[in-house]
Amino acid sequence: MFEMRKRQQGRIEGPPQAPGHPRPNTCCLCWCGCCKCLWNEDRRERSERQTCTKMDSIEATEEQHPTLDEVIAWSRSFEMMMRSPEGRDVFREFLRSEYSEENLMFWMACEELKKETNSSAIDEKARIIYEDYVSILSPKEVSLDSRVREVINQSLAEPSGTMYEEAQLQIYTLMHRDSFPRFLSSSVYRDLLNSKRVCLDT
Repeated sequence: MFEMRKRQQGRIEGPPQAPGHPRPNTCCLCWCGCCKCLWNEDRRERSERQTCTKMDSIEATEEQHPTLDEVIAWSRSFEMMMRSPEGRDVFREFLRSEYSEENLMFWMACEELKKETNSSAIDEKARIIYEDYVSILSPKEVSLDSRVREVINQSLAEPSGTMYEEAQLQIYTLMHRDSFPRFLSSSVYRDLLNSKRVCLDT
């Protein structure tokens, strides 16, 4: 035990270095956690044992699975389903089967645009959304009325994060009224619901 403490202490203290030069083999008590001492291994084990409590990334979210209560709640609230990354994934699968996946993709792209604060990024994302979902030349064109299209065309001169807000609401309403009721009676939703019930019973 004494020898182990000496080895660990040697790693932590290390030889003195000139100012402005990083120490080689820096102990993992440093911010980067790049080395392999016992402290870092314990930290990794604790991290793996902990349940994810917040959405740190899309990948982390996709590893989670909705509970039976959550899946049932989607049937009562389109808004609740749309707020759930898992709910959007299942709904997207259904829309793909109806060849209307572009509606959800457009809505999600608009959500991302509204979060953007960099003006150059706003210009770029606004242009991509237009080319992908609004342009009549795009195979993924969404169904918008002429008035909303005219508003978008006028906004292209000075793009903003909210320039598609009215169009986004129109597509959201379309999905809610038209696609969502069919989704709830589809095999995609019913199979998921049944699988959750089976898991609960076993």
